[in-house]
Amino acid sequence: MCKHKKQNWFNICTFPFQCIEENEVYLPSDELWIYDMDSGLWTMHLMEGELPTSMSGSCGASINGKLYIFGGFDDKGYSNRLYYVNLRTKTGTYRWKKITNFKGQPPTPRDKLSCWVYKNRLIYFGGYGCRKHNELNDCFDVHDAFWEGQIFWGWHNDVHVFDTATQTWSQPTIRGGDPPQPRAAHTCAVLGNKGYIFGGRVLQTRMNDLHCLNLDTWTWSGSVCCCRQLTGDKVFPFNECSPIAGDGWIHSIATNGWKQLTHLPKSRPRMFR
Repeated sequence: MCKHKKQNWFNICTFPFQCIEENEVYLPSDELWIYDMDSGLWTMHLMEGELPTSMSGSCGASINGKLYIFGGFDDKGYSNRLYYVNLRTKTGTYRWKKITNFKGQPPTPRDKLSCWVYKNRLIYFGGYGCRKHNELNDCFDVHDAFWEGQIFWGWHNDVHVFDTATQTWSQPTIRGGDPPQPRAAHTCAVLGNKGYIFGGRVLQTRMNDLHCLNLDTWTWSGSVCCCRQLTGDKVFPFNECSPIAGDGWIHSIATNGWKQLTHLPKSRPRMFR
């Protein structure tokens, strides 16, 4: 899910799947749902253009009035395709555009990764996906393998940058610090020139560590001590990893302290697998 604020509107786009009679199905990719914060009403717009396939686990981010989605998983496997839609349309028509005329090397196919938006750039971290044998490195934890085709599945902790102005992919050199363990299904936020990640999954382990990457020097902080919205010097995490949890916490960057919030009905917890 991605949120883009335009006046009093939040544009929200999702590519999930749902269960119907115990069968998992992907929801249509030709829908864009818009939420009006003043009226509390949802409206659905049918998309046009180069529609992505219906996927789950895609990563969405909004920058300069455009919503970008990268990666995801569909019935054919993992994706490393990048699409965008102009949310500032004057005609009321929303059109997907697949980015094909790019420079550089995109990340390997994956889903459940995260994205920081900083200086007209989309900065991607982590995710779960597949690699060939000659693509294995220290940024990848192997989970399973298909030896006949030498394809490996696992978790990433690499960083990739897409410059939206030049349409160029690059992979920065990490210059120091202890990087997070490879993971997927984590959450992230940007505060100043720092990109934060919290939690995520590796094998059957749900993480609860907080890490910070300086987006100017490409230096990791090591484990700081969870990240949705930001207020001043605070990061707001929300627990979605358990079917019985729905707690929210604020972490103050200035004091390195935590405070639990009462913000949502406990009878309606949320979960992301």
